[in-house]
Amino acid sequence: MTDVSRSGVTHRAAVLGSPIAHSLSPVLHSAGYLAAGLDGWEYSRIECTAADLARVVASADCSFRGFSVTMPAKFAALECATEATDRARAIGSANTLVRTASGWRADNTDTEGIAAALDELLGDRPVRSALVVGAGGTARPALWELGRRGVEAITVINRSDRRSEVEHLVGAASLEFMGFDTDVEKRAMDADLIVSTVPADALKLHAGDLGHAPVFDVIYNPWPTPLATAAAANGHRVVGGLSMLAGQSYSQFEQFTGHPAPRAAMRAALEAHVRSVQT
Repeated sequence: MTDVSRSGVTHRAAVLGSPIAHSLSPVLHSAGYLAAGLDGWEYSRIECTAADLARVVASADCSFRGFSVTMPAKFAALECATEATDRARAIGSANTLVRTASGWRADNTDTEGIAAALDELLGDRPVRSALVVGAGGTARPALWELGRRGVEAITVINRSDRRSEVEHLVGAASLEFMGFDTDVEKRAMDADLIVSTVPADALKLHAGDLGHAPVFDVIYNPWPTPLATAAAANGHRVVGGLSMLAGQSYSQFEQFTGHPAPRAAMRAALEAHVRSVQT
């Protein structure tokens, strides 16, 4: 650990995961510290597998106020916490660890990232039916948020039926699982919203069938994805993963620092960084 007295840093946070070099979380949080005038705060990346997470968190000195957690360590983050929010327990994983007087509190702010992306995509438009592609770790907060919004019918496209694992997340919504061997195009045309939580290449063969409704795709690199391109070509709005990435960071910033997140400055810094690496 860095010597606090020599560095001038008094508070730290970091993102944990593996591989972690690509993480854009430092861009968001560092911009937030600057905009909020929080001198003495530092945000870094720490390479950390699921097996290493408990050790890394336990060995963190008192300057560390919180950790953002990405894959593959989100499930381990929930397991090592001494307390957890209701949404983290329901989803079964955590992307946020906050130091408390008695240990670490786990939360899942991915739900807020999903909410921010959906608000950007849909505005006040109600959603009665949604089509979700994938049933893995990112699909869980998406299903939770759709259930919280009162969506009436949710169809999940996935290779296996994992209804028993996720049906508690969707509230009163009806939940159906299906594969790509069914009439995907008709389901997409009937949906008010499509949420894709799978890698971009996984939908190359199906993007044309799916692109018949507004799309939120959790991917931001590469962008646009084949699904986003297909939906936009059909006249539908599309939103990518940068909206989710920014949206999930605001609550983390506030939980770590105790200060309101300077959202506009954080989002602007993220978009500027992405533009700089793409040119």
